[in-house]
Amino acid sequence: MRIGYFLSCEEYGPAELVEQAKAAEQAGFEALWISDHFHPWLEEQGESPFVWSMIGAISQVCSLPITTAVTAPTVRIHPAIIAQAAATSGVLTGGRFTLGVGSGEALNEHILGDPWPSAAMRLDMLEEAVEVIRELWRGKFVNHYGEHYQVEQARIYTLPDEPPKIYVSGFGKKSIELAARIGDGFICVMPDADKVRQFREQGGDGKVVQGGFKACYAQSEDEALRIAHEKWRNEGLPGELAQVLPSPRHFEQASELVKPEMLKESFAIGPDPARQLDMIQKYQEAGYDEVYVANIGPHYRELCDLYAKEVLPRVRRRETVGA
Repeated sequence: MRIGYFLSCEEYGPAELVEQAKAAEQAGFEALWISDHFHPWLEEQGESPFVWSMIGAISQVCSLPITTAVTAPTVRIHPAIIAQAAATSGVLTGGRFTLGVGSGEALNEHILGDPWPSAAMRLDMLEEAVEVIRELWRGKFVNHYGEHYQVEQARIYTLPDEPPKIYVSGFGKKSIELAARIGDGFICVMPDADKVRQFREQGGDGKVVQGGFKACYAQSEDEALRIAHEKWRNEGLPGELAQVLPSPRHFEQASELVKPEMLKESFAIGPDPARQLDMIQKYQEAGYDEVYVANIGPHYRELCDLYAKEVLPRVRRRETVGA
């Protein structure tokens, strides 16, 4: 199982993200995820650097593969522009870039005043967007007149030797079916064996499945839980709220209902490496091929050190024994 590091653009500024990417590589992480947000979820997170600038910067100081987790190539940015940005990222990383895509959240996508489409329409838009992106990656002039997007006389000149793979995010039945049908891989942020099974049975057999979780390091579990609740209590919101609430202040209001104890099961909290190993094992048992760890709070150097000394060696010993 590949263990990667998740760079949270919602919580850290550009310099810190670059520093974390370098620290993750030095610690022995094998790949990077990076989020694509216009807004943070909560004011306490407080950042939102432009992901394509960050990928360019990181590619010059770190050799790890990078996946966007995830980009919505549908409303805020036209898929033709995403195609160009992803192609350039593929060149900068020497072919080690994967375009992770999803249907998006109103939090990031409503900002230009466009109506926020229904879930079904967002999936239709995503499918057509992926079609446009792949067509442009062929390096020919493209004219596309679809239901949702129009492209006229467009050609991408700067292309990597091989087009990037496209992994599709999903958590509902329809989005998982779409991921299996059009994606080169699948992204899901919960250790759910049923979702992995559905993806594989509907056409995703043999394709990579990526997952991710959040970890908060501090000297005590209580302090780590305090930090995690302050910065990421929005993760405790149920249902489709994450897709439909339009601004950080709405997430602030809704997340008042989330108590610290509600985060213990889904986050790896505290300094004990066993908590990290248990979370990784959940994803492994659910059938994931890769899992990405997102740091919460100021102690990312300590978390990387914990992984370098305690977590990654144990994961590799487990795999060696089990081989």
